[in-house]
Order: sequence, then structure tokens, then C-alpha cells
Amino acid sequence: MARKSRREHLTPELTPLIDVVFLLLIFFMVSSVFKKEELALLLNLPKAEQGKSQKTQKQVVTIELSDDSVAYEGEEVTLENLTEKVTPLAKKTLINLRVDGSVKYERLVSILDLLQKNELENLSLITVRKPSEK
Repeated sequence: MARKSRREHLTPELTPLIDVVFLLLIFFMVSSVFKKEELALLLNLPKAEQGKSQKTQKQVVTIELSDDSVAYEGEEVTLENLTEKVTPLAKKTLINLRVDGSVKYERLVSILDLLQKNELENLSLITVRKPSEK
């Protein structure tokens, strides 16, 4: 009597594989860092009670100023290098100026003078809105 051997076709289980792929996807989505803006200096911005946010399609340049350093578009520069970077800008370029609350007025005035020498007068001082007292 001959025995017939029956072989089952082995198929890999896809359910655990799909579970692992979804877990990896969730892990990388949660653990990734989403950058909002390229900011080089950690600044404590002054608070303002009123103001409006601007949404424009123009060229926007961000300059950050702290007690001991200056950053242009997210990279630290010296005042001399800032002069070189600001000189070729168009007159209608919007300048977002982020200044730390503890910066001496004289230091801010030197940056404003530099911008005025290059006829860049489209300037926004960036602040943080005070929480409402209700």
C-alpha cells in the first residue's frame, strides 16, 4: 500500500508583517522633528498687546539679534558679514527683525542704521502676543 504524502503549500503570514510596518511608520512620524522656521538664536521676544500678522508673497529676510550675536536667515554672522548680505537686497524686501528683549538699545540702533543705509525700510519687529487677562 503506497502512502500518498500530502504537502501543504506554505504561505508567509502577512498580518504580523503589516503590523510591524505600521508600527514603524507611526514611530517615525511621532519621533521626527518638524522645523517651522530656520532660527539660529534662542531669543526671549518682547510681548505686545496688539498687532497683526502679515502674510505676503514678497521676499522675506529674517535677522535675529541677541546680546552677543547676530543671525541672518538662520546662520550666525558678524556685523561686517551682515552688511555684505544686506547690500544686494531689493528695496521692497520685507525684513523681519527678531530682537531679544534684553538687547541694549544701542545695538538695535546699529542694525537699524545699517538697514537704513541700504534703503531697506520695509521692516517688521517680531514679538510674541501677551496672554489675555480675562
